[in-house]
Amino acid sequence: MSDALAAMSRALREAPPDQVVEAVDRALRSALDAVRVDVFLADYRISGLWSVLDPELSAGSLSGQGAAQRCFSGQRPVLDPHDGGPLRVWAPLTAWGERLGVFLVELAGGPDHPTVDLIADLAVDLATTLRAADRETDRYRRTRRRERLSMAAEMQWELLPGRSVTNEAFLLAGQLEPAYSVGGDHFDWSVDPGRLTLTVLNGAGTGLAAAMLTALTVNAIRNARRSGGGLVEQAELASDTLFYQHRGQRHVATLLLSVDTATGRARAVDAGSPRVLRLRGSTIERIALEPQLPLGMFAETRYTVQEFDLLPGDRLFVVSDGVYDAQPGGQEAYGERAMARSMRSTRLQPATEAVGTVMRELFAYHADTDLRDDAVVVCLDWCGPGGWRAR
Repeated sequence: MSDALAAMSRALREAPPDQVVEAVDRALRSALDAVRVDVFLADYRISGLWSVLDPELSAGSLSGQGAAQRCFSGQRPVLDPHDGGPLRVWAPLTAWGERLGVFLVELAGGPDHPTVDLIADLAVDLATTLRAADRETDRYRRTRRRERLSMAAEMQWELLPGRSVTNEAFLLAGQLEPAYSVGGDHFDWSVDPGRLTLTVLNGAGTGLAAAMLTALTVNAIRNARRSGGGLVEQAELASDTLFYQHRGQRHVATLLLSVDTATGRARAVDAGSPRVLRLRGSTIERIALEPQLPLGMFAETRYTVQEFDLLPGDRLFVVSDGVYDAQPGGQEAYGERAMARSMRSTRLQPATEAVGTVMRELFAYHADTDLRDDAVVVCLDWCGPGGWRAR
């Protein structure tokens, strides 16, 4: 086993960014007598898994119940006999909580437990390498996109920090829709010693203009945050940047949230329309925050911080008005009742699955009509400093 681990490690270190999967394939064929190795990545909508080696080959829809789907959703290795052929081992490809896809290794003989554990460990190293390699090549992005992205969506996805991140104290996940044409809605986060900072933007307008406005806002907030500024400084710098660029003609509704990971004390600046809802047990309630002016509406706007506490087991949803106020065909708004039902139905799911459930229910609520507005859903599972997990 140590020889296989050394071979894999060497292959990952030496492989060019666009040849990581081929290098792993060669290493495991030699070290474990594998008959097939492949990597399947989740698409932008998190609806299917697609092969890096053959981008038209799918491991199936993520709404299915196959071995690959169970591996991705459950985040644990799955053994698949594959109709009497070579035994397939599926292992999750996850880096710091970011679910990239699944790792497939086919073996001629039945693997023992140490071999399965080794493949799972290799998958973690492979996921980390793929995350780094993604900055140097377009290959993995091409695998993930199943249709062409609009220019606005290209900007939005490049601006994201990821789609999920984990820590002993929390699990955080988010999703943008419509995935291939999203314009202004966005989310951002930073995990720092003792603190999680989260920003959710309800972008104004549509298309490229909305994406450019959101990009300016996110980078202004990051500039303040990375310079050591707290929530107030982040909001005020971003607001002034937007105002002096657009003279109050363009503004962005934004929620800025910071959580002390040692205590669960949350601090928030509510500068607009993203809504915060808490699922505690089976009860959904809106966190009452005092609304303040959207960023960029007036010069020298001043913001204040409000505070609330999180208890272990709490789940926070942050949604844009494209989710809450969605009102297809003259129906009542999705947020009036249907959204609460979908959120309660996620109680046994991790945050990474919960965002998809709420989005799928939103699309079902729209039936045959397209989303009229961008939509963002962010879910934070608060486990507490001891890593409490009920799910």
